[in-house]
Amino acid sequence: MVGPQPLRNAILIAGPTASGKSAFALDLARRTGGVIVNADSMQVYSILRVITARPDEAETAQAQHHLYGHVHPSRHYSVGEWARDVEALIAGGAFRQGPAIFVGGTGLYFRALLGGLSEIPPVDPAIRDRWRNRLLAEGPGSLHAELQRRDPGVAASLRPNDGQRIARALEVVESSGRSILHWQAQAGAPLVDPSTLRCAVLEVDRDVLRARIATRFDRMVDEGALDEVRAIRALRLDAALPAMKAIGVTELGACLDGEMAQDEAIARAKISTMQYAKRQRTWFRNQFGADWLRLDASAGDLPDLAAS
Repeated sequence: MVGPQPLRNAILIAGPTASGKSAFALDLARRTGGVIVNADSMQVYSILRVITARPDEAETAQAQHHLYGHVHPSRHYSVGEWARDVEALIAGGAFRQGPAIFVGGTGLYFRALLGGLSEIPPVDPAIRDRWRNRLLAEGPGSLHAELQRRDPGVAASLRPNDGQRIARALEVVESSGRSILHWQAQAGAPLVDPSTLRCAVLEVDRDVLRARIATRFDRMVDEGALDEVRAIRALRLDAALPAMKAIGVTELGACLDGEMAQDEAIARAKISTMQYAKRQRTWFRNQFGADWLRLDASAGDLPDLAAS
């Protein structure tokens, strides 16, 4: 199936968590009539608006926003699904009135836009459910042994406790008849036109970023983060699901269970957030080349990317 033509004049804004990229994107959208598209793997999930720093109603009223909070946390939403959702937006004419502004901190989403992902055939839902259920019942070690038998090349590249990736490899090889390595080796098609693309990574001084993370998490707690954690835990979901790994869910969950004082839970969540930001910064530094502008967002005063 042939996808839509690559999107022209797109703007890509990446950066670590709490770098100010959502506010930057909103300012661009207001001035250009642009349409904001989420490129953050946690902000796709419903329920967790506050704890994932998803734009609130006041912000979404100022510009069109897509692919925020549209996935139930009981689902494992893949990069491929996100790319197909972007294709649907393009094909549906979502960006006829203004430029597409992709903003987020998930590097693989940006790689998908630029054509770095292959098109793995859709997996039969019954096969996916069977392997996910086996993962829950038997644990990752058992499935890793099964993967060694069915696809030893992939098994050798995965840690035996990496249950989600192991289950994904098993469902792909069973559903398609080919290793996931085969599909990953296929060249992907870009969703955005590189000749008209503008890309920027927001960079923030480490001490400034640490202070922003601390202030933001305190605000999250004030705005109802504990209630969100209570709500998602009430669904009794598999702890291995991506939404259950959102920073703050485990820490505040321990607080709700009486295993940890609230102050300690908040402190640990702040540390986890800073560690995540460090991993993001490393990924962007190693994966994004010279065609990405590096913008110092430490002071919050950023250039007009739309005019660059």
